[in-house]
Amino acid sequence: MRPKKIILCVDDNEQELSVLKFMLATNGYRVVSANNGQEAIGIFADLAVDLVLSDFSMPQMNGDQLVNRLKQIASHVPMILLGDPQKMGDHLHSADALLAKKNCTPQELLERIKVMSARKRGPRKGTTRMAPAELAVAS
Repeated sequence: MRPKKIILCVDDNEQELSVLKFMLATNGYRVVSANNGQEAIGIFADLAVDLVLSDFSMPQMNGDQLVNRLKQIASHVPMILLGDPQKMGDHLHSADALLAKKNCTPQELLERIKVMSARKRGPRKGTTRMAPAELAVAS
């Protein structure tokens, strides 16, 4: 039996986080959740995550800022931002995919996760995983 892919879900809204966790767990994924960016960074640094799924609109650190920090730790991990396209703006984001919460069906989200988590093959040559202490200095 293959090990389950680990998905880190980040959302400050407990209800939306619970729905995502249930949907992913019932589809064979191991789900680890965080309620904010700082908590997500701690989990990400300690656990070999296969994919990050984050809400864009969060207090203190929005999803784009979180993805930027996580990409400094491990740039090879696929990351998806969910949110309102008007709030996300049209500037470049570090996430590998941007999905509109209101227009994305659960089936579309699951398919995107399946495709993106299958592409992960480990760190690219020449990239190293940054230690949490190094990340704090880089901030």
